[in-house]
Amino acid sequence: MSNAQNTDTAIWITSSYSSSNGGQCVEVAAQPSGVRVRDSKDPAGPVLTFKASAWAQFADAVKSGELSTS
Repeated sequence: MSNAQNTDTAIWITSSYSSSNGGQCVEVAAQPSGVRVRDSKDPAGPVLTFKASAWAQFADAVKSGELSTS
């Protein structure tokens, strides 16, 4: 995970579940170096970069309910 990479050319995507009311959201951007994640309320703040395979495992776990918050 790193914040040292240039994010100027990244195309950031916010979840369709996010609202424009300033909710707690993250944005993601797919890059050759991996998947980048940042806080949508702080676009100039830290950026985490994950290997694509690690992000895919995380997304699959969320979709399957494995990471339920209940």
